[in-house]
Amino acid sequence: MLTQRYRLALLSLVMLAAPVLAQQPTRIIVPYAAGGPIDITVRALAERVRDSLGPIVIENRPGAGGNLGVSLVAKAAADGKTLGIAATATHAINPWLFERMPFDAGKDFAPITQMVRVPNVLVINTDTAQRLGIQNIADFIKVAKANPGRLNFGSGGNGSAGHLAGEMLKRAGGIYAVHIPYNGAAPAQFGLLSGQVDFNIDNLASAAANIKSGRLKALAVTSAQRSPVLPDVPPLHDYLPGLIIDTWWGLIAPAGTPAEVVNRLNQAFTAALNSPELRQRFAALMAEPTPSAPEAFGRFMQQERQRYEPVVKASGAKVD
Repeated sequence: MLTQRYRLALLSLVMLAAPVLAQQPTRIIVPYAAGGPIDITVRALAERVRDSLGPIVIENRPGAGGNLGVSLVAKAAADGKTLGIAATATHAINPWLFERMPFDAGKDFAPITQMVRVPNVLVINTDTAQRLGIQNIADFIKVAKANPGRLNFGSGGNGSAGHLAGEMLKRAGGIYAVHIPYNGAAPAQFGLLSGQVDFNIDNLASAAANIKSGRLKALAVTSAQRSPVLPDVPPLHDYLPGLIIDTWWGLIAPAGTPAEVVNRLNQAFTAALNSPELRQRFAALMAEPTPSAPEAFGRFMQQERQRYEPVVKASGAKVD
């Protein structure tokens, strides 16, 4: 039997270890490289929740279109100490794009909250717009319909968000344009600026500077409402009802994470996302905070997968 002295010593060790265990950092795995919009917003959010959740460690694990980092989240312990990021690519596009997925986007995660959405914008090379007499989205559709295959568009690669947004535009507008894939978003933007391609559907944060400089002409934003950054540019939805193409991302945990843990995380993160300070910081990235309940975020991701399935399959894009 344990002696009284031994019991007291053991109890003292446990009491000394308790604060250390309580301060075990929460790890957020970002499945993309450091310095991008997702990484920047996650780090800003982590700063706001340290008082309520304790230390936060951001771990960048890019690769395989985001699948590498997300798969690590799926395999982590369901204790609320390892979280990850679900994005348009990883949880709406990749399930249909990749022949083999290292996780089940619908079953292997517990949604916590959507974080942000960022509108995209349909931009055309300014010289091309002047040469073809395109002043607005109606002119664009008219020219494209009258000249099937005359216009081409660039993207960061087959199956990328920009590629699939272009395919959605083609289907909704009844037009045909040639897709020119590049090896990344930056080369695709250079191809547009240099006149190698005629138009792109790009992230607003990436395109805004060139729109303001006059090198690109913005024809429509892909959000449901006008953007305060481009108040004179109409939503594509106004001309082609139902065509809304936002980039989004949010927080997830491994499946099986207890509901009380998910709810505690949701409360901390949504409070931070609703703070004026964070909204102001995100606005500089053209990102709108979109805090939500876990169930609502789960339904949203399911709807997005259903929306992208026919588009990916019709595009013919596949990654082995």
